[in-house]
Amino acid sequence: MAEVGLSGLRKRNHFEQNQTRKRHVFDEGVSGVEDVPLSLPDPRPHPHMGSRAEADGETDEWEQAPETSPVNERPVTEEPLVDSPRPIQIVLADEDNHKFELDTEALEKLLLQEEVRDLNVVVVSVAGAFRKGKSFLLDFMLRYMHNQQQADWWLGEDDEPLTGFSWRGGCERETTGIQVWSKVFVVDKPDGSKVAVLLVDTQGAFDSQSTIKDCATVFALSTMTSSVQVYNLSQNIQEDDLQHLQLFTEYGRLALEEIYLKPFQSLMFLIRDWSYPYEHNYGLEGGKRFLEKRLEVKQNQHEELQTVRKHIHSCFSNIGCFLLPHPGLKVATNPMFDGRLKDIDGDFKEALGNLVPLLLAPENLVEKEIGGAKVTCRDLVEYFKAYIKIYQGEELPHPKSMLQATAEANNLTAVAGAKDTYSKSMEMVCGGDKPYIAPADLERCHEEFKEGSVRQFRAVKKMGGEDFCKRYQEQLEGELDEAYSNFHKHNEGKNIFYAARTPATLFVVMFATYIVSGLTGFIGMNTIAVLANLVMGVALMMLCMWAYVKYSGEFRDVGTVIDLLADTLWEQVLSKLFESARSRITWSSFLPAAPMQRKRLTSNNNYKKTD
Repeated sequence: MAEVGLSGLRKRNHFEQNQTRKRHVFDEGVSGVEDVPLSLPDPRPHPHMGSRAEADGETDEWEQAPETSPVNERPVTEEPLVDSPRPIQIVLADEDNHKFELDTEALEKLLLQEEVRDLNVVVVSVAGAFRKGKSFLLDFMLRYMHNQQQADWWLGEDDEPLTGFSWRGGCERETTGIQVWSKVFVVDKPDGSKVAVLLVDTQGAFDSQSTIKDCATVFALSTMTSSVQVYNLSQNIQEDDLQHLQLFTEYGRLALEEIYLKPFQSLMFLIRDWSYPYEHNYGLEGGKRFLEKRLEVKQNQHEELQTVRKHIHSCFSNIGCFLLPHPGLKVATNPMFDGRLKDIDGDFKEALGNLVPLLLAPENLVEKEIGGAKVTCRDLVEYFKAYIKIYQGEELPHPKSMLQATAEANNLTAVAGAKDTYSKSMEMVCGGDKPYIAPADLERCHEEFKEGSVRQFRAVKKMGGEDFCKRYQEQLEGELDEAYSNFHKHNEGKNIFYAARTPATLFVVMFATYIVSGLTGFIGMNTIAVLANLVMGVALMMLCMWAYVKYSGEFRDVGTVIDLLADTLWEQVLSKLFESARSRITWSSFLPAAPMQRKRLTSNNNYKKTD
């Protein structure tokens, strides 16, 4: 059901015409309900909100009247209205950066008032898709809270406009972030205890300006902080509604430090514009039977469908459903509709008269609990601070749309297949049982197999478009280069000379220092000889330690340091010395000179003698 209309975009104040004359000052001992106003520093009325004092010139209904007069009417000019009740924003939406901020000052002014801060809190929140009548419903809840004593006619007069949370007709969203009503209702429960009731309105999900993360954050925050979450749906419960509920509740459960058996409390599916009363009657009983069929887990169901239903059952302690009829054509099509009961169908009013007390009657109130402990208004402030800080950070994964999630899975599968093909090909060349291969040949094979794997990745049909898939191709190329580095190291490990580099280097050092020590000692340079002996001793100790590490497998860090030191010494000193010596000494120096060929003399014997 579209949120019902009003001329233009003007917003309403809950206390406008006629309202003060019909249902006000309740003495706490008589009615059991009292309002706790939010003291605001700005004495001016909220813009776009009509002041009740401006409407009828009467005093604020919640001010204590002097004893000398039961009704004390004062002109507006004598004292401006300070405590005008209105919705206040506690979670602010940054549409440009898609982030949310908590208005801590506003929340503390509301919940840390002396009258309510130590009372257990009841939080009723309405969430769901945008333009489905959430704020419209909350205004009837406000009317009920103000008229509880008159249970028979709490809906009000037929000509009374509906005011409170801002609502209007149309196709564009109205509420952003999270709003609460600026007066906390104190209610006496049947057991004699007092509780504070807080009504919460949330930003509609799936509008054209919100990302999936935005929708998940708002829904998760409202679910985590509410004792009753009303999931506002239109006409039916579709499978995508359950999938979105699974996503949003899982996003909320991730933010909880401790996961209990049932992390959240009560969930009420509210099906608006129900058109099948011949199958399931309007109200709670019809909704209960309908919900049982929708959430039933069957053996022949697909695993995906079973998982969604099991998840929902595992998240909430209590799940209910209420079927609400359509309010009528005047509500849906008349742009001048302002919430008067005379324009609403009787079936809707009757069902509404059953729904709101089901949520807000003193005997039905559900106090907020976290971890099995009751939460007070003071505690709720701290929980809001902690939860919003989690969602402002980067610890949680970002929820994604179904298309994006499917495209990512599709591309990751293609990446895994191409990488597996590359690994199998490289194993055939330099696997565990293959002999050592020349590094140049190994690199040539790597380039060939890499090119083939990239061709395989590009040949797979993938979702997301060229630019989206290009990122995963770059990821594949990076992973293949990393895999080649590992294969290269594995291949070098098969080179016996590479494996013996450390002991050979240490042996060369010992041999060189031994020669230096002998020569310098012979010519009387004892200091240098002692230093050479010291270096030789250290090299010998390192060689023994290295051999022990390789034999026992213990002190592997020490062995790694010795290998690194030997590699550095080899690369920076010894290899350069050997290269220099090899360039100066040619192989011809070690070969004997070729013997000179003697000139063959002719012999007379080669010629035949003649007479």
